[in-house]
Amino acid sequence: MQSWSVDDAWKTPQLWVLWVMLLMNVTAGIGLLSQASPMSQDFFPTRITAVVAGGFVGLLSIANMSGRFIWSSFSDIIGRKGTYLVFFLLGPLLYIALPASGRLQSVPLFVVCCFLILTMYGGGFATIPAYLRDLFGTRQVGAIHGRLLTAWSTAGVLGPALVSYIGKYQTDRGVPKAHQYDLTLYIMAGLLLVGLICDLLVRPVDAKYHDVASPDRA
Repeated sequence: MQSWSVDDAWKTPQLWVLWVMLLMNVTAGIGLLSQASPMSQDFFPTRITAVVAGGFVGLLSIANMSGRFIWSSFSDIIGRKGTYLVFFLLGPLLYIALPASGRLQSVPLFVVCCFLILTMYGGGFATIPAYLRDLFGTRQVGAIHGRLLTAWSTAGVLGPALVSYIGKYQTDRGVPKAHQYDLTLYIMAGLLLVGLICDLLVRPVDAKYHDVASPDRA
């Protein structure tokens, strides 16, 4: 197996495909995390108080942390591509189910959907280094991962900004508060479908991008 330098890896379409995948996964995750507390209160105004909503956000932090262990371990069994396929196939269904949980007034459905989404948000972070290692070897995988994390920085701005813009758009048009999240959640589902397409496009790296072959000494 060849190992790639960070400069060579940066020239490959595979790295940019993974960059977009991470961007989509993180944007959707941050978008939900930033709105989890107000969303839960607006969906269930008579059942979830501000204190309960704060505790719920704490639960989602546990989901984020546990997802990093669970999904990264699972990826050793089904592969990195298969793991991201789960994220990008199951994730949109969960985002679509969230507005339904509000209409049905089902707190358990809402909690389960949010919890699973946040495990995949954390799992995406934990699995991407192994995905990079599979494609580019170990020679400079740390540096390659560092550059890929610019997708996380971009998502950290894009996710909350997108949620804020859509929320204002809905408010300005008089959409009831409990339904203002629907469009946002459907857009997040769409972002994950973009990630799905990217994951399906991942192929082994063509040797033409490798300037100097270097054996993997891992």
